[in-house]
Amino acid sequence: MNTDQTQDPSQGKKLALITGASRGLGAALAEALTADGWHIMAVARTSGALEELDDRIQAAGGTASLGPLDVTDPEQMAHLAQSIAARWGGVDLWAHCAIHAAPLSPAGHIDAKEIARSTAVNFTATAQLIGLIEPLLLARKGTALFFDDPRAGQKFFGIYGATKGAQMALAHSWQAETAKIGPRVVIAEPQPMATALRGRFFPGEDRDQLADRHAEARRILSEL
Repeated sequence: MNTDQTQDPSQGKKLALITGASRGLGAALAEALTADGWHIMAVARTSGALEELDDRIQAAGGTASLGPLDVTDPEQMAHLAQSIAARWGGVDLWAHCAIHAAPLSPAGHIDAKEIARSTAVNFTATAQLIGLIEPLLLARKGTALFFDDPRAGQKFFGIYGATKGAQMALAHSWQAETAKIGPRVVIAEPQPMATALRGRFFPGEDRDQLADRHAEARRILSEL
């Protein structure tokens, strides 16, 4: 990650850290915040998609820093947090959009690799990131933003519903713990959107009836 501060155009701007920024709602949030003058610290595993996001942000007159990193790698995430602290001192908004959507499967036939990956991305990484990012949010009286997708108990959503539910349980606990002392924790529930993630779950769905992710990003941010 580039941390060169020479004539740094990000200085003086509000900083949004978006984990899972390369596509879907994460990318839409990045573009919406860019329009409001924020600097975006965009984190995702896919370098190509991050670069495409950066092109759109620059075309809109905004600025971004790219972190082609894996949220499940503790060393990479620790380095990210240290780099943010050194360069900006803190974070105004952390939007956690990183998610692993395991293929739908009967509960008795879930692949072991999908169990491990879903747990690592959806729960373990979230728990580790909260510990790393909390001091950065406190430094700027910032806000953490999570996104609920209640699938627990629905047929064929076993591992996704379980790990997403565990993530939300953790976020709700953090929200209750920090209600008086900060940082502020917000849990939003987006409308069904025409994203690749939803397309994997519902491939035959009429996508014209779904919410636009850019409009949904603007709605969620307006309610902050």
